[in-house]
Amino acid sequence: MTQDCHSATDKNLENEKPVLRCTGKPKVCFLCVHNSCRSQIAEALGKKLASDVFDSYSAGTQWQENINPDAVRMMKKLHGINMEETQYSKLLSDIPQPDIVIFMGCNVSCPRVSYQYAENWGLDDPSGQNDEVFTETIKKIEKHVLALKNKLR
Repeated sequence: MTQDCHSATDKNLENEKPVLRCTGKPKVCFLCVHNSCRSQIAEALGKKLASDVFDSYSAGTQWQENINPDAVRMMKKLHGINMEETQYSKLLSDIPQPDIVIFMGCNVSCPRVSYQYAENWGLDDPSGQNDEVFTETIKKIEKHVLALKNKLR
């Protein structure tokens, strides 16, 4: 299935386990345009909190040289994860075909990609904001990752 991010989640099925056809754990792609902040945070938290249920990847449609330094700093502070050592900016073509796509919240246009199940988390980009905004965004992503983990069990 290919959809845009604005119709990615069916509210009537929000708590139902999606039916997936995949071998092994499903591959989840956290997707943003630049793959430098929210999607990188989600990939790191997915690996830390849900690696027993799904494999986490992040990607974008435009390559970014570096991960957002504030995201790196706040993830070290809040979760002890050094994203500079464990992750790098990736394009969709750099990762395996996902079973699940999580649109982080593309306010202008979302990339089109094939998937079996998708959600749009609708998160604002915290780039350029203060530490409180980053902390709140990281907490929201953590909550979403844990909810997805529970949904896929």
